[in-house]
Amino acid sequence: MKRVLFVCTENAGRSQMAEAFANHYGKGKLVASSAGIMPADRVNPTVAEAMREKGIDISSNKPKMLTTKMTEEADKIITMGCSVEKICPAPLLRNVVDWGLEDPKGKPIERVRQIRDEIEKRVLKLISELSN
Repeated sequence: MKRVLFVCTENAGRSQMAEAFANHYGKGKLVASSAGIMPADRVNPTVAEAMREKGIDISSNKPKMLTTKMTEEADKIITMGCSVEKICPAPLLRNVVDWGLEDPKGKPIERVRQIRDEIEKRVLKLISELSN
């Protein structure tokens, strides 16, 4: 089973949504986790609300600190577009793809929904690529 790691700065929005969608749609095909390099105290409440609209509750998830072990165990690492590579030591990250997504932090729910839907679309595409 493929292990996918979604990485962003605070692990409070984009990477949490990606992890939740990947585990929801990819059951039996992959295992997803997420982490940040400067984790926030909690998941962004607007992001949690947007995910609830899709029937996925991430409100009790805790942002996690990225560790070397996480990166070593991942078959694929996806950064969310928050320039993580510029902050993380480059040799640490291999098999990295950057999705270049807008940060939902401080955005209205309407914009967060658009970001959520883009993440969902990309996760579904990723699952189909990993399944082939």
